[in-house]
Amino acid sequence: MALNWVWTGFFIVAFATAVVRWLLGEAGIFQALLTALFDGARAGFEISLGLAGIMALWLGLMRVGERAGMVELLARLAGPLLTRLFPGVPAGHPAQGAMTMNISANLLGLDNAATPLGLKAMQELQTLNREPAGTASNAQIMFVVMNTAGLTLIPTSVIAIRQSVALKQGLGAGFNAADIFLPTLLVTFASLLAGVLAVALFQRLPIWRARLLLPLLAVGGVLAAAVAGLAQLPAEQAAQIAGATGAGVILGVVALFLLAGAWRRVNVYDAFIDGAKEGFGVAVQIIPYLVAILAAIGVFRAAGCMDALLAAIG
Repeated sequence: MALNWVWTGFFIVAFATAVVRWLLGEAGIFQALLTALFDGARAGFEISLGLAGIMALWLGLMRVGERAGMVELLARLAGPLLTRLFPGVPAGHPAQGAMTMNISANLLGLDNAATPLGLKAMQELQTLNREPAGTASNAQIMFVVMNTAGLTLIPTSVIAIRQSVALKQGLGAGFNAADIFLPTLLVTFASLLAGVLAVALFQRLPIWRARLLLPLLAVGGVLAAAVAGLAQLPAEQAAQIAGATGAGVILGVVALFLLAGAWRRVNVYDAFIDGAKEGFGVAVQIIPYLVAILAAIGVFRAAGCMDALLAAIG
């Protein structure tokens, strides 16, 4: 409902502003709004097409990882953590598998793949919900927080958008779309830690145990050491190291999935094709959302409202 009012408000405010500017003598303001409207629609479509290839690639690799047992391995590794954060979910319940798959997809930055898994997890958690109708259970609240502030190892969608925009702007091979790897990892780890701790304190979960806190402190320590080390270097060199690290980690995950598939005697090629077929469908599904948002923002900006808003904030 909130998004509905914001989206509608963009058009109404832009049109009202354009009327005022037209009355003040700017005869071309309506043409500028119309051009921005069409440009936004075209940009949404082009971005979606640019994402199709990247989404097909990563959804294909995700399917290879599933058939190679990597997702099952992640489930076993996450089992002790999920048991403490979701004490109301019995061991082996289908909700645990759906939550693990969702967390795994978020780790790989596959937001669109994580969405149906998240919905499935919420449906399974609802079967355990003993709260009154319309009230979320503690487990559902914790899962929503973890899903919203999810730790992202590989920001696939953002990398895809950056790469697509770079190609349109002719930045060429010198542009490294993966150089956001370390900043994304730091930000999502901090947001996840803050969210989980806040909910755990409110729900009075027994999280203050070494078995749970030591891994979190270890990860935080490694990230803090990495940031401290990069801070000592010149900005350009630090950016190069962060970009090389991001590219190396992403390629390492790809190699791990493929090697695991080959070791398990999975038909890696067929598994990849099976998963990649979903990539184009995902890109098509997001076209209406991108067109709607970019068209509204384009009209809002063409009317001069965005500049006025930024000036007020500044």
